[in-house]
Amino acid sequence: MVSYVSVLLYGVGGIVVAGMALLVAFQEKLVYVPVLPGLTKSYPITPARLRLVYEDVWLRSSDGIRLHSWFIKLFPECRGPTILFFQENAGNIAHRLEMVRIMLQRLQCNVFMLSYRGYGASDGYPSQHGIINDAQAALDHLSQRTDIDTDRIVVFGRSLGGAVGSVLTKNNPDKVAALILENTFTSILDMAGVLLPLLKWVIGGPGTKGPKILNFLVRSPWSTIDIIGQVKQPILFLSGLQDEMVPPSHMQMLYAKAAARNRQCIFVEFPTGMHMDTWLSGGDQYWRTIQQFFEKHVPKTGYDIAAAGRSTL
Repeated sequence: MVSYVSVLLYGVGGIVVAGMALLVAFQEKLVYVPVLPGLTKSYPITPARLRLVYEDVWLRSSDGIRLHSWFIKLFPECRGPTILFFQENAGNIAHRLEMVRIMLQRLQCNVFMLSYRGYGASDGYPSQHGIINDAQAALDHLSQRTDIDTDRIVVFGRSLGGAVGSVLTKNNPDKVAALILENTFTSILDMAGVLLPLLKWVIGGPGTKGPKILNFLVRSPWSTIDIIGQVKQPILFLSGLQDEMVPPSHMQMLYAKAAARNRQCIFVEFPTGMHMDTWLSGGDQYWRTIQQFFEKHVPKTGYDIAAAGRSTL
């Protein structure tokens, strides 16, 4: 007769094997979703549809992958500030254009939108190492432009984009003026247990319980909690308290980790904000919060005011 202990061990072993199989086979598809269900990989619209001033920018990542991006200007002579925007894990940059249109109007800025490898018109397949390289290529491009104020480049990342932006900002203290994080997770290791509860016993970050014996299988851990404390630039945390994807506690933990070493951190909550619509449900408070952050860390110059005046003539 098989003992209860043996049955338990077999059960645990089965969970471990099943978890390993899921991770090895499907983890990239869980983390990266370039194509939304029922849609195609291509862009449904371009900035031209919204009458935005833009250019198509093609880049090469350090490993040779060809990347597509849009550089959208408030008006042709606008020198900044310039937001380097990193999107969430699902869909492509075209799905963020309506938000970016309002961003330009409310913040009086330029926006550079990068398509990660494997997303939109970019080549390749997404991975953590690859996307970090892609982000660096975008920042290097912006830093070499002569038509913007390169001292006022602000990185803005939402969800996965916040993980991308945190690494880039930490690695480039002389190129990035400030960082904005919105509804970002502490790590994919922590999110594994949120999305697939059975995995929380075998995968997790530093603050989770369990043996974490499958952590080594995670190819894209995106451990923002380990990066954010090393960011020296000002950081604005925007947290939607109704986030149905990333528990708001993740943003609170990121803020606590950053603020312990960085006195230039601001944390703002939006009571009705969900994962994707905090910018919309936050209304005027959302945009005023970012405006105030800009006024303090990337203020307007005399050239901005004069150029804006000329653009209205």
